[in-house]
Amino acid sequence: MAKHVKVSELVQMFQFEVVSGGQGLKRNITVDDLNRPGLEMAGYFEYYPTERVQILGRTELAFFKMLTHEEKAERMGKLCNEDTPCIIVTRGLEVPEELIEASDAHNLPVLRSNLSTTIMHSRITNFLEKKLAPTATIHGVLVDVYGVGMLITGSSGIGKSETALELVKRGHRLIADDAVEIRQTSDNQLHGTAPELIRHLLEIRGVGIINVMTLFGAGAIRNNKRITLVVRLEAWQQDKQYDRIGLDEETTQIIDTDVPLVTIPVRPGRNLAVIIEVAAMNFRLKRMGYNAALQFTHKLTETIAEDLDELD
Repeated sequence: MAKHVKVSELVQMFQFEVVSGGQGLKRNITVDDLNRPGLEMAGYFEYYPTERVQILGRTELAFFKMLTHEEKAERMGKLCNEDTPCIIVTRGLEVPEELIEASDAHNLPVLRSNLSTTIMHSRITNFLEKKLAPTATIHGVLVDVYGVGMLITGSSGIGKSETALELVKRGHRLIADDAVEIRQTSDNQLHGTAPELIRHLLEIRGVGIINVMTLFGAGAIRNNKRITLVVRLEAWQQDKQYDRIGLDEETTQIIDTDVPLVTIPVRPGRNLAVIIEVAAMNFRLKRMGYNAALQFTHKLTETIAEDLDELD
């Protein structure tokens, strides 16, 4: 089922005044884009985005006052579409009588705010983006290591929570353990947080549930973090060939976004926390333009070429 936000939720969030069309507060908002209907005020409705929240500011209403009575009634009648969630008038401006009549006739909510058009546009967009963004819940641990949001995944009992605990002891921060709620923004960024019930908690087998903030302080936790790297822990397989240089860059898809993936084999004696720290630092270096694996490959190629020249 597609996500939606009720107009009543918008009213409650921003304390809008309901001027008219109050019976339509149960209408659904399904997109986070907003529209300022300047062209529509001029009579051009060919590409009118009816599914968007409509915002009328000083410019639109100043132009509207220049129209004849017949034009005003006709424009507002078309603006109050059956698919339009609501119309918002900003700056506390007077709502035209033609809009009130058309909105009451179509049960379309007309809301008013004292905020400026630009500020209101920005705040509503941010609110709707968060509410309507695609989401997913993934079994894993999300930590902030050197500023890199790392989602640690793997089978149950592989050591994800124990690794997170060691990372916290080493000064890094925990965002979520066991269940990570992920939200994809409009620019395909992934942001993770913990469900309210288990926020700041970490489960350690044999010890039980611990509160990371209580034990290690407020600096050991974060409420949310952008996910930029996935670390998959898997049991060491003797017959599997693991990448030993780092040239192969894998990705994994979360919702609709591809995220870089690092696979770390787990076996006794390997310090996973240190390896993950190094993976985070190496990831940052790659983002800054330095790739140790490529540098090594280039030097190796040059050395082989020089040796061949000497043999010739």
